[in-house]
Amino acid sequence: MRHRIGYSARVRLLFIIDPLDRLGLAGDTSYALMVEASRREHEIWTCQIEHLGLEHDDPVAAAQLTLVREAETPREAFSVEARMPIPLDAFDMVLMRKDPPVDVNYLHATWILEQARDKTLLVNDPRGLRELNEHLAVLRFPELTPPTLVTRDARRLATFQREQGGAIVVKPVDGFGGLGVFLVKDGDPNASSIFETSTGAGTRWTMAQRYLPEAVDGDKRILLVDGEPVGAVLRVPGKNEARGNLHVGGRAVKAELDSDDRAIIAAITPTLRHFGQILVGIDVIGGRLTEINITSPTGVRHIEALDHRNVAGDVLDRLERAALARTGAAV
Repeated sequence: MRHRIGYSARVRLLFIIDPLDRLGLAGDTSYALMVEASRREHEIWTCQIEHLGLEHDDPVAAAQLTLVREAETPREAFSVEARMPIPLDAFDMVLMRKDPPVDVNYLHATWILEQARDKTLLVNDPRGLRELNEHLAVLRFPELTPPTLVTRDARRLATFQREQGGAIVVKPVDGFGGLGVFLVKDGDPNASSIFETSTGAGTRWTMAQRYLPEAVDGDKRILLVDGEPVGAVLRVPGKNEARGNLHVGGRAVKAELDSDDRAIIAAITPTLRHFGQILVGIDVIGGRLTEINITSPTGVRHIEALDHRNVAGDVLDRLERAALARTGAAV
């Protein structure tokens, strides 16, 4: 069992996640953190966003004590006890790990979590979850990103494609997991249809970025905890696929940080800390920042497999330090 930094009693963690039976355990970072917490004999509780509520101004969760073990299927991995209401300030840390979309229900959940600020460690802070859209947040750092357009106008997308040399990547502003992402090149007979569909015939904002040729070699996911990198993985697209997302056939390849990566991390860390974003995954292609993932960033399981080290342990060590720092306890 790894040493529990500074703790003399069992640590209580609440994971706000999707239903346990829907988790893809092989690549799920939440599950990796729960397995590590179980090794440390921490107390693990789980719930979904619909189980959050307020009793007067006290945020509570109808949560389940969850026993976690290393396994291949959720049925084998989890054993849960009866759900019971628990104040969020009873937990040492609350990890908001619900997958996107960031819809109205998600927004309401962040308002409830807002009442837990200064009562527990929130990973990540609900204000930042609301204000830092995972696609648009990169535009706070225009010097680090490829040329970008956000529009509802299909004709403007066509013009932008020409301006960027004939190749752009188009994706929904509220998208996730590579869904709705298109690579559009000169001569594509489907270009007009893609632009019309992506914008919902003028009813949805769509984001477009200049296509970076380095994307064929993969996009680099870098996992940060409080601005410090804990590892990286290169996600290489499969054959006849523009997306490197691992769940759509991308291949995970060992990656190291370079000077461009470190410059990006240094530039964005003050903003991440300002918005209370502790556990973050950034995506980098060819030395350019393309996304800042804050809702449920992944990568731990793949980095562990490639680097042959306990990345979840490193992450949890740092989260425990942050929790202790919040209470003023010695670390």
